[in-house]
Amino acid sequence: QLHGRYVLAENPAGLVVVDMHAAHERILYQRLKATLAQGGVKTQALLVPVTVAVGPRERQWIEAYGALFAQAGLDLTALGPETVAVRQIPALLAGLDIAGLVRDLLADLAAQEASDRSERAILDVLASLACHGAVRANRPLNLLEMNALLRDMERTDHGGQCNHGRPTWAQLTLAELDRLFRRGR
Repeated sequence: QLHGRYVLAENPAGLVVVDMHAAHERILYQRLKATLAQGGVKTQALLVPVTVAVGPRERQWIEAYGALFAQAGLDLTALGPETVAVRQIPALLAGLDIAGLVRDLLADLAAQEASDRSERAILDVLASLACHGAVRANRPLNLLEMNALLRDMERTDHGGQCNHGRPTWAQLTLAELDRLFRRGR
């Protein structure tokens, strides 16, 4: 792992540099899409609901997109004019900062002015969930986690770019490395 952001790996062609957040984001997004297509996102009920303070605009987004949140595996219930309770989350996102995830999701929806088309809107929700659920920079990964990330990337559709279009990995061939270090001259 390099500077808490990149995983360095070797393949027959040379060196592979993987942006761990972008790669994990794509993996989560594809998994969420697949589970949705197979009949619904697997969820996990929270033993203790997480409360999130919301403003009037955020409250409108929750009311307008409540069905989409539910379809994506999030159960958001209004407790009052300025408080929402999260009672259930997608199982893939267990262990995350749920309040932060909900705030980020609402900020994404507000920024994107989500589409009225439910199919596009649900994919936007899944993309936000995947982005905010992916490993973050400076989170140390052990060797098993790095290898699992690389293997998952190999099996993931569109694994070469994250949901925002950024590349998830770059290749430096042995010839490029040799030129860089002026080998063979």
